[in-house]
Amino acid sequence: MCYGKCARCIGQSLVGLAILCIVANILLYFPNGETKYASEDHLSKFVWFFSGIIGGGLLIFLPAFVFIGLEQEDCCGCCGHDNCGKRCAMLSSVLASLIGIAGSGYCVIVAALGLAAGPLCLDSSNQWNYTFLDTEGQYLLDTSTWSHCIEPRHVVEWNVSLFSILLALGGIEFILCLIQVINGMLGGICGYCCTHHQLLAQSGRTDSRFSKPNE
Repeated sequence: MCYGKCARCIGQSLVGLAILCIVANILLYFPNGETKYASEDHLSKFVWFFSGIIGGGLLIFLPAFVFIGLEQEDCCGCCGHDNCGKRCAMLSSVLASLIGIAGSGYCVIVAALGLAAGPLCLDSSNQWNYTFLDTEGQYLLDTSTWSHCIEPRHVVEWNVSLFSILLALGGIEFILCLIQVINGMLGGICGYCCTHHQLLAQSGRTDSRFSKPNE
């Protein structure tokens, strides 16, 4: 098994997921595409925790690029260092994975809290409140109550959709980083990624250098 290729695949997947997290978090600032609610501070407090931008985004880019850099085209090289260097590089990726786990975990927790609390909206009493705060998330199962939020229009659907996306993306990022922890430890302990075929090919090239041509 090529542990470096596995790490590269995980890294590339994390880059895409991090971009999606950032986009989803940014959209939370503009319910229905309007900017006035952000400027008037009429958004859920959990939107301002930057869970998708920082947790699921920036803190995921770091381990993602580390994972991508672990594998090169020949699958046995690690910046030109020997096998010991390759193993150390794989073990160091475990530390980067822990950063990713922390970031994605933060994204998941904040998204879950945002879903449970519900949006900040203008209710029938003409007050800006967390209308569904006391429902302990049960409003998610009763869509008939969503009309209690008068403004912004469809803010419940907006928040539920985007926080759910952040929750799912953060969960996938968490799992991928956890897989890389295992992959990095196996790669560091068992060896980087040279397969039996590659070792035979290298051995054949070495032997050919010392073999004499047939007369």
